[in-house]
Amino acid sequence: MKPTHEDISIPGGTYTMGDAFGEGYPRDGESPAHQVRVDSFTIDATTVTNKMFAAFVEETGYRTEAEVFGSSAVFHLISTAKADDVLGVAAGAPWWLNIRGAEWAHPTGPDSQWEDIPDHPVVHVSHTDALAYCDWAGRRLPTEAEWEYAARGGLEGMRYAWGNELTPNGEHRCNIWQGTFPQRNTSDDGYLGTAPIKSFPPNAYGLYEVAGNVWEWCSDWFLPKYYRNSPTDNPQGPSIGAGRVMRGGSYLCHDSYCNRYRVAARTSNTPESSSGNCGFRTVAL
Repeated sequence: MKPTHEDISIPGGTYTMGDAFGEGYPRDGESPAHQVRVDSFTIDATTVTNKMFAAFVEETGYRTEAEVFGSSAVFHLISTAKADDVLGVAAGAPWWLNIRGAEWAHPTGPDSQWEDIPDHPVVHVSHTDALAYCDWAGRRLPTEAEWEYAARGGLEGMRYAWGNELTPNGEHRCNIWQGTFPQRNTSDDGYLGTAPIKSFPPNAYGLYEVAGNVWEWCSDWFLPKYYRNSPTDNPQGPSIGAGRVMRGGSYLCHDSYCNRYRVAARTSNTPESSSGNCGFRTVAL
């Protein structure tokens, strides 16, 4: 049985897409800020959860790319893998362990179980896996322009989905890193790894966790120079790119090295890549 998606209707409109503060990384192509118009659409209030993805796998027998490859990337402080299952570390990012048997159903190592965290975002899903889920569910991935428009919640020109202050009145609004990355996370926001959906207040449109928690795949190819001459109406992204766009940041973002929990921030990964901090939300057809 297909899971129920909690849909949020987003009215069409025009907004300023991109970094208005000059805070983005030049290689990410967040500028220039530019006017974009999107048609109305309906998007998930939350990312797809483990329980929702499990329904897809149970009905179809689908195997994710991490399962086919036999391993995936797990952050070192949350790994539950035995030493023999640690196959190596990521080049240039030794906090990522390549764990044999890590995949969506075993998110921190082969002995972990998705059933213990059914309401957490599904992770270790590639762009290809997300598309497969969408095909089954009769949904699609959001375009990057749709994602940012919905994430802004009607707030024009703000740094975050809730305003310009990261912790207004001392309140944590997202699941990101606190402390000294990557050795010590104070978990002041309550979480070391993923948080259950709806752990933080929604934005003004009713979308949860559009900052932090897990990166979210979009449909677009990623090309840093795209904003220089992208279409004004319903941009679909470039026809080529080095990877697929990811939005929102994750529980590992920290301003010392990755302030991509800002609403304009963007990055990418290759379509077959998976990790313990990337998931997705969907849009109704």
